[in-house]
Amino acid sequence: MLRQATGPKPTSADYVLVNYIGYLAATGAVFDQGMQTAFPVSGVIPGFSEGLQMIAKTGVARICVPAAMGYGSESSGPIPANSDLVFQVELLDYKSAAEVQAMRGPGMDTEEPVSGN
Repeated sequence: MLRQATGPKPTSADYVLVNYIGYLAATGAVFDQGMQTAFPVSGVIPGFSEGLQMIAKTGVARICVPAAMGYGSESSGPIPANSDLVFQVELLDYKSAAEVQAMRGPGMDTEEPVSGN
C-alpha cells in the first residue's frame, strides 16, 4: 500500500473508478494508463482484479502481477508473453452493478433487462 485507506473494499461483482498506470516489471515500460477510468472488477486480468479487491476508497496501491495471473504465455498488444506486470492504482470510488444500472436510468440498459415480476 502506498496510501492506506480504511473502509469497505470492492468485490469482484462491483465496478471501480480508478486512476492507474500499468508497466512491465522487467523494463518499466508503460503499456497502459488512465485517469478516472471505470470498469468492472471482474473485467480485467485475474491479478489486477484480485489487487483491486484489497484497496479501500482513496487508497493507492502498487499491484505486482506475475505472468501466470496476467496474460501468461500469450502476448497482448505491447505486453510480451510471460511478462510480470505492475499497476499503480488509486481507487477513487466503486459501485455495485445495481448502483451502476440505476445511474444509467431507464432506457440505458446495455445488459439483460431487469424484470419487475
